[in-house]
Amino acid sequence: MKTKRLPLTTLDLTLIPLFTVLTILGATIRIPLGTVPVSLQSVFVLLSGLLLGKKGALSQGLYVLLGLLGLPVFTGGGGLLYIFTPTFGYLLGFIMASYLVGSFMEKRPTKSLPFLLLYAFLGLLTIYGFGVTYLYVLMGVYFATPLPFIKALQVGALIFLPMDLVWVSLGAVLTKRLQTLPLFSRRLHTFEKV
Repeated sequence: MKTKRLPLTTLDLTLIPLFTVLTILGATIRIPLGTVPVSLQSVFVLLSGLLLGKKGALSQGLYVLLGLLGLPVFTGGGGLLYIFTPTFGYLLGFIMASYLVGSFMEKRPTKSLPFLLLYAFLGLLTIYGFGVTYLYVLMGVYFATPLPFIKALQVGALIFLPMDLVWVSLGAVLTKRLQTLPLFSRRLHTFEKV
């Protein structure tokens, strides 16, 4: 049985690294609020899915790979040992959120702001889901200092929710604006044909 491949075009090979770089830049703009800093990364993660479809996940996978190889691209540096930091789950969530949002865009392409907001919000919940779960497990297993799940939810998601809702809204509005550009307008029509 043949598997369906996602062919990478020249445009993809330009846009995927572009979104990787934007995510790296988003990591440099951060506000430390305890265990997990607030950064602009989530905007670029969501944009990658909204504008590139499932291929947006490749940009986030590349971002995580570069960080694990030792480049200081994460909010707290880089390197393989970053796996043992409380924020690593959010990085895994970036990949999955971009893929999920991209899947929504490919299944139901839209220029509707309410749907773009919904897709972006579901992507944010995906990031939170991975991040909070990883934080909870890491604290209990690796650090042997169990953290009640409700506390992990508070420090890993709820404290950031108001600001992240602003980022989600910004990402949806920005997507709607960028969809008017021929570059992304053509991509949206490609999704519609799938």
